[in-house]
Amino acid sequence: MNKTEFDKFADEYRSLHSRNIQVSGENPEYFAEYKIKDTARLVEKYGLKRNLKILDFGSGIGNSVPFVSKYFPAAKITCVDVSERSLEIAEERFPDLADYRIFDGQKLSFPAGLFDVIFTACVFHHIPVEEHMKLFDELHRVLAVGGMVIVFEHNPMNPLTVRAVNDCPFDENAVLIDARTLANQLWHSGFADVAIRYRVFFPKTLKFLRFLETYMWWIPFGAQYYVVGRKYVAS
Repeated sequence: MNKTEFDKFADEYRSLHSRNIQVSGENPEYFAEYKIKDTARLVEKYGLKRNLKILDFGSGIGNSVPFVSKYFPAAKITCVDVSERSLEIAEERFPDLADYRIFDGQKLSFPAGLFDVIFTACVFHHIPVEEHMKLFDELHRVLAVGGMVIVFEHNPMNPLTVRAVNDCPFDENAVLIDARTLANQLWHSGFADVAIRYRVFFPKTLKFLRFLETYMWWIPFGAQYYVVGRKYVAS
């Protein structure tokens, strides 16, 4: 994981992101919130307790933090990232909403089984493929038995997503990941009940059609997707 790459863009991340997603008609907050809403629905579905310990892995400048706080008001939120500058900005923006920790890119400084939910949003396409398995193993280690990991990613099957990533300065070294490949990686790291759901089919101009996404989750052409898994056996 390239710390320098993320530090370089940290201060202008939001403006670059906003410009990059103009075709959707939405702002970065829309994309951050829908992911946390999906996470909240799954937490409800799985019957996880409400006073959760949540890890935001690769939290960047903290775009997800206010929405985690909104949908999980009783949760304890921990944010980790390899970019010290990104974490500084996140803490400046939301000083009292999370615990911010630097990550060395190799091993998380937490005991086994600490977190009930691990959330990561569009992080793994920045990480070399050969490093994925050891990081998923590490996420499995720090997740509690009965807990849930949810990994959001850009969909390489969607041409608009591919174009946006190719045009984005902070995605200059990104390698998009097929959903089935990511699901297979989770399964091999010991996660169970692994499932894929495709998301974001309609731009803001067609938002009146977004209710249809509930029924379109299996169509592999959404702009993004998530893979979710559970942990049933201690690491």
